[in-house]
Amino acid sequence: MSDANHNANAQSNVHTLANKSLIIFDWDGTLMDSVGLIVESMHVAGEAHGFTTTDDAVKGIIGLSLTIGIDILYPNASQAQKDAICDSYADYYIANSHQTPFFDGIDTMLQTLRAQNKTLAVATGKKRRGLQRVLDATDAHHYFAITRCADESGSKPDPQMLSDILAHTGASVADAVFIGDSIYDIQMANRLGMSSIAVNYGTASAADLAGEQPTYQLDTPQALIEALTAA
Repeated sequence: MSDANHNANAQSNVHTLANKSLIIFDWDGTLMDSVGLIVESMHVAGEAHGFTTTDDAVKGIIGLSLTIGIDILYPNASQAQKDAICDSYADYYIANSHQTPFFDGIDTMLQTLRAQNKTLAVATGKKRRGLQRVLDATDAHHYFAITRCADESGSKPDPQMLSDILAHTGASVADAVFIGDSIYDIQMANRLGMSSIAVNYGTASAADLAGEQPTYQLDTPQALIEALTAA
């Protein structure tokens, strides 16, 4: 199936999402427009310790835990250098995190979903302290019944984060859909047999996401908002 046909099929069948009572979101590149800052922060951190990489390489590790991503980007660095890169990345990202708003309409979408009695959750490659910081900054804690991070449940595509969320909420795999912008997001959902929505506006290309065979694939934040809130 071509990417265009896959996307058209997904959008035509997306009304079935109304039956999902548990909606689980990735964070970076899915809810929050943070990919640009992530790439910039990694360049600054790597170069501060004598290492360079490319934009595409950084985008390719978004969704993984930070430590695994740094291992992939800088395989020749010593452990001490990797630790220093990690610290420099965190320092730069935190100092500039005011640059990372929700995508347009996302906050209203979350409000609407809660009003529709949907249970919302987050499964992210961020560390707990990083997620806590952005939840505080966006005043978004109250939307989510549970949030899980890579340093609590393992890095994507390990599905433990999703399993933890299912256990906490009492929902079944059939009740849930997971939404993400990286191939690791879709791989994680597929490992549990969970429905997934790949969004094409984050880190991975539409073609790469389609190759992971998500249940649905949508091009824009507005398309996602319309699909999830159509009740």
